[in-house]
Amino acid sequence: MKLADLDEQYARFPQIKREEMQKFVNWIHAQPHISAQFSEEEALHFFYACKCSMEMAKQVLDTNLTARTHLDDFFVNLDIESNELKRAMKTVSIVPLPGSTPEGYRVIVGKLEDTNASNFNYADIMKLYCMIFDYWMCEDGIQPGHVIVIDLKGCSLGHVARIGLLQMKKFLFYVQEAAAIRLIGFHFINIVPFMDKILALMSPFMNKELTSILYLHSDLNEFYKFVPRELLPQDYGGPLDEAKVLRDIYYKKLMDNRKQMLEFETRHQVNEKLRPGKPKNASSLFGIEGNFKKLDID
Repeated sequence: MKLADLDEQYARFPQIKREEMQKFVNWIHAQPHISAQFSEEEALHFFYACKCSMEMAKQVLDTNLTARTHLDDFFVNLDIESNELKRAMKTVSIVPLPGSTPEGYRVIVGKLEDTNASNFNYADIMKLYCMIFDYWMCEDGIQPGHVIVIDLKGCSLGHVARIGLLQMKKFLFYVQEAAAIRLIGFHFINIVPFMDKILALMSPFMNKELTSILYLHSDLNEFYKFVPRELLPQDYGGPLDEAKVLRDIYYKKLMDNRKQMLEFETRHQVNEKLRPGKPKNASSLFGIEGNFKKLDID
């Protein structure tokens, strides 16, 4: 795994003061429950995502590592050779695009390759999605913003039925409260007639910020206003290779760097026994003890 050049990132984003970043890194290494191996490169993503606010970066980092420790469905056993992840790689294409929008935003596209709903496991696919995103960010470094694109072509009610409400809640919590990115847009393309069912799963757990950047496209020409055609694979009228070809580049990277990804998993978890104060658990994040309250469903 080739990490993005640290000096180059500071040069591109002069608003980030390295002496302030060093204070943040020193704070991280002073926390007994956080891995001593957590690097400046990794810390930089949080500091930048939080607009260089030290206190916000501390909070988001701790939330991120705590979520990764307790959200077993998405962040535990990141072994790309597991049967579950091998199946997920056959089921979907998850494609970080090589270019940037005119604003400098980076784009990642997810789409079904195997439309058989019986092969669709939401948790495994989200685990693969997060692994791809994490690897991409390590290589790519900090960026002005990120755009998530979900292609619903081939999606059926059978797929929707296999998405658990609690799993959706957990994943959207992570995206909104813990992800170390500046999320600029969340786009659904090739939307389906039962889009209301998908939104019914998501809406109870979406805050105003995420709702304000959610876009639904039935017409790709409308989508091109956000992500220009020239950045896209052939699947979407662009000049790049098909999504399946592009996704294999990243799937191979995960397989070639299996050991590093397992080390990444360990480095991005907390040791609750060493946490100052009260240890946290899943209910601290999602239950009555946390700010993210349980949903009462009639």
